[in-house]
Amino acid sequence: MNSFFYKIYRKTIVGNLVRNLYHWLQGILPDKIFLAYKYRISMGKKLQLNPPTTLNEKINWLKLYDRRDILTKCADKYKVREIILERIGDKYLVPLYFQTKNPNEIVSENIKDTPCIIKTNHDSSGGIFIYDKEVVDWKELRSQLKKRIRKNYYRKSREWQYKNIKPRIIVEKLLLDSKGNIPLDFKLHCFNGKARMIQVDIDRGTEKHSRNWYDLEWKREPYKWSSPKRSGAFTDPSDTEVEKPQTLNEMIMLSETLASDFDYVRVDWYDVDGKLYFGELTFHHDGGIRPIIPYEWDIRLGQELKLSTRA
Repeated sequence: MNSFFYKIYRKTIVGNLVRNLYHWLQGILPDKIFLAYKYRISMGKKLQLNPPTTLNEKINWLKLYDRRDILTKCADKYKVREIILERIGDKYLVPLYFQTKNPNEIVSENIKDTPCIIKTNHDSSGGIFIYDKEVVDWKELRSQLKKRIRKNYYRKSREWQYKNIKPRIIVEKLLLDSKGNIPLDFKLHCFNGKARMIQVDIDRGTEKHSRNWYDLEWKREPYKWSSPKRSGAFTDPSDTEVEKPQTLNEMIMLSETLASDFDYVRVDWYDVDGKLYFGELTFHHDGGIRPIIPYEWDIRLGQELKLSTRA
């Protein structure tokens, strides 16, 4: 969607009507039909699932047919901490300051006087950064959280693992490097329990947001798999190289430990001055509806991913 149509969609009465119709359709269409519709709109082609061949098609196949309870626990940003503790240890967990199911408990008195991030456990949205709690409009913040906690992300994405998560608000330490900057996040895409490629997002949350792709030897991959920004532009790769992290081998080893139960999963990490922190587990990168360019790489990566019969 280019910037002109994006503005119409977001800022006009017609756009509002289209959004309302879209949300209505989200609630009534069966999962398979809804996913086929969304794939057609985003990718400009029919969703082929019998059999799926491209990586995006296989991600959509997994959305429909891999519905094990373990996915729900892993997608829950609060409960996944138990899995991290059991499998790789608490040293990789971002410190948890507070958690509650009641947005009204998010008040200054319950928040540490130190930078933190406030987020919900049951969706795929980013968090709210708090650098100084004295300047926060807590009433407005609670209003935002009440809206988010009422939403079921499954209805928007048809990613089944979000459907049965019990909503909760969590407050974690805001990770900052020695220069006071938000650290880069490294996302390792794992196929059949093995790390395959690494996504690095730069300047997230800004219009400068870009996304580089590297192989396990830290060489650039010959494709892009970009997401739309608010302006309608995309998170295409940057000309600037990201330095190979010293923790890369550790990241790969830990990711493969966490990925062992899944055909496909993205394991996210933060490297804070050489110390790794776990981010999250994502089972359907960008919902399987963002083109891999050139298209031949959607096919080639799809050939590498083997779907098991356990789903």
